[in-house]
Amino acid sequence: MLGLYLVVAIVLLCVAYAGTEETMRLFAYLDLQLRFAWVRFRMMLMRRKLKRQLDKSFAEYRNLKEQPNNDR
Repeated sequence: MLGLYLVVAIVLLCVAYAGTEETMRLFAYLDLQLRFAWVRFRMMLMRRKLKRQLDKSFAEYRNLKEQPNNDR
């Protein structure tokens, strides 16, 4: 319950200090930052997955290249 009171007090102080428009801009900015952090996290996971796939494919390619070609 104390957390709720603290959040409400912080929001009221923001509105009293900066006004409603600037407080809404602050919350919009925080929303965008959270969304961007989620996108960066997903990109990190995709980068890791792609690197693993490329390493695996490169190892398979190297093995194929090193094997003697008896197709002729």
